[in-house]
Amino acid sequence: MLKIGVLGAGHLGKIHIRLLLELSDKFQFIGFYDPNDENAKVAMETFDIKRFDSIDSLLDEVDCIDIVTPTLSHFDCASKALRKSKHVFIEKPVTETVDEAKILINLSHEAGVKVQVGHVERFNPAFQAAVPYIKSPMFIETHRLAQFNPRGTDVPVVLDLMIHDLDAILSVVPSEVKRISASGVAVVSDTPDIANARIEFDNGCVANLTASRISMKNMRKSRFFQKDAYISVDFLTKELEVVRMEDIDGEPNPFDVVFDMGEGKPVKKVLFDKPDIEDSNAIKEELSTFGDAIVNDTTPIVSIEDGYNALDIAQRIVDQLKTASGQVLHNK
Repeated sequence: MLKIGVLGAGHLGKIHIRLLLELSDKFQFIGFYDPNDENAKVAMETFDIKRFDSIDSLLDEVDCIDIVTPTLSHFDCASKALRKSKHVFIEKPVTETVDEAKILINLSHEAGVKVQVGHVERFNPAFQAAVPYIKSPMFIETHRLAQFNPRGTDVPVVLDLMIHDLDAILSVVPSEVKRISASGVAVVSDTPDIANARIEFDNGCVANLTASRISMKNMRKSRFFQKDAYISVDFLTKELEVVRMEDIDGEPNPFDVVFDMGEGKPVKKVLFDKPDIEDSNAIKEELSTFGDAIVNDTTPIVSIEDGYNALDIAQRIVDQLKTASGQVLHNK
């Protein structure tokens, strides 16, 4: 049984605590640390759990740690844990800077421990059902729109929302990034609240991503276009739609939807598929697989290297936004 603790008992931290307590077949929950007395009081009263008086005192009692603190403290918390050879689950983005993420990678290798990053959309059942259909996508379009919530405004919308889609895209496009362009606007906070990025890959794939935290309604959709297929994933409603085309031998069925591709070319039949998706709790799934990776000595589904790659692209987009903003100010 893996002994685990949680750093951070805010909104998301309490969710993690509840789910870890439910995963009692994999984890023995030891306690938590949060310097905020109000957060700590609510957590202790809600879950009847122990509050530790420091990060180090908690680390000394556990095999692994779940870091659900603000992004600015991720590096400090994770580096302390890794130097004590503790397995680490860390919320996204993995760290504030790419350089910090590099250091954590080195520390994790030296310690020989598992590190998993909380890119939870990889565990969304709709995306997991879509992955077998996604083969060599050449155009990807994502929209991640959220109603305003001050809780996420300490980081740009790229690091708060778009990074989810960046990680998902990087997991299905086996190619290096060739070029990035981006634009965005800071409407209610000091950093862009709405942003658009275009990513061109060496293999010819293009991804167009839009993220907003000032929308009137929530939307989390990704569309993947590839040879003879279109895959639409709704992360919010957990629905999947697949439209495929295949050649027809002989005469088509009168009830088939067909495309006549022209003289001398085969007629294509259109197949519509909307697979049934079995609902699941993505956060619980990712925490469960973290435990599996430790016990089975396997690479976590979202490794620290994956977290680094998503952060690296996100930071390059943020840099593009800063450059574009500076150019606009200069032109004025």
